[in-house]
Amino acid sequence: MKTLICGLKTSLSVKLWLLILCFVPFMGIAQIDERVYMTDSRLDSTKKGELSIEIDNISFFQNNEFSSDLVKGYTLPGMWVQPKAVFYPLGNIKLEAGLHMLRYWGANKYPNFAYTDIAKWKGNQYQSGVHWLPYFRAHFSLSPKLDIILGNIYGAANHRLADPLYNSELNLSADPEAGMQLLYKSKAVDVDAWINWESFIFEGDTHQEAFTVGLSSQLRLNETSKKVHFYLPVQVLAQHRGGEIDTIFTNSIQTNINAAVGAGITVSVGDHSLRQLNFELTGVGLYQQSGKWLPYTSGYGIYPKVTASFKYVRLKAAYWTCHNFVSLLGSPFFGSLSTAYPGRQYQNPGFIYAGFEYSKTFAKGFSLGVDLDVYRHNAVTSLDPEKGVLNEKAAVSFGAGVYLRINPTFLLKKF
Repeated sequence: MKTLICGLKTSLSVKLWLLILCFVPFMGIAQIDERVYMTDSRLDSTKKGELSIEIDNISFFQNNEFSSDLVKGYTLPGMWVQPKAVFYPLGNIKLEAGLHMLRYWGANKYPNFAYTDIAKWKGNQYQSGVHWLPYFRAHFSLSPKLDIILGNIYGAANHRLADPLYNSELNLSADPEAGMQLLYKSKAVDVDAWINWESFIFEGDTHQEAFTVGLSSQLRLNETSKKVHFYLPVQVLAQHRGGEIDTIFTNSIQTNINAAVGAGITVSVGDHSLRQLNFELTGVGLYQQSGKWLPYTSGYGIYPKVTASFKYVRLKAAYWTCHNFVSLLGSPFFGSLSTAYPGRQYQNPGFIYAGFEYSKTFAKGFSLGVDLDVYRHNAVTSLDPEKGVLNEKAAVSFGAGVYLRINPTFLLKKF
């Protein structure tokens, strides 16, 4: 529900941000998710018998100047790197093994827990130098349409989750997802189904089992090659905490569900300065199936969004409003609970959003992204457990980041 906060909030003035915004329209725009964050999940049968060394890395500097009381501002300066061996024993099987290491500049020890807001009880052990995990992926193509992945799955941006369900910063800070994944691709539909096992428990452990089950699908109503393309995304996230051998709490089982259903239209303009326009309306919901982790049993939100894509640039605008909604893996901006002031609840919060992306692929495995986001939070009434009813004024928040993806591959031997 909240990304790992690392570093100190900086003191850039609003005047500086407005100066940056004045120059934004004169730059080019593009798609950071596709060009920087996503990992190619296709198998290459021509690589049968090849053993390679691959270095995967994202270096990043993300600065957030947040004025809303929903979440405090913070900075993420650092990188993650995955050195691994890659082997194709067969044309339809790919094996990867190595390490995942996360480093924040200026940090010398890291809490030893899953970096996607698993309970704080796992923060009593630390790793020195970097936060590291073993990395292994076994990818089998069962048919031209169906793949199964065990171990570290194709997660984060590869799930293509809607903004209210997933915070894109987790591409920088979260542990690689691990468990099992099924990928199905056909002419009419794409389906990504997975389970990310975040916490395993043994008998007598003093913490809970935790895992997330996800489904991300897109039904195409006509061919993507058409000038005007229509599609329907359907997405579900269910996070479970507890376990049958969890004996440390009474009635501690917790299961919470986020879902999103939408409709989208993509208009391809052609080989002009403006390449593509996209209009999408998404409705999201919250359901607390068991437990009392959240103060709400159910909630909902509405998210209309429009994007304009150029060769290297993408412009974005959106509106958000919700009622008793909490995002399991999304930004706290998309929720009714404050993470800056625990226990504070908001009545129908919302915002207007404008964003700018610049991204470019220089060569295979080398890409750059620049992102700027502006949020104008609506005036809202909140209920604080200590201060009572509060009337919070409208506020403006900013976020900006630079990201460099480096992913070279070196062939060692072909058997």
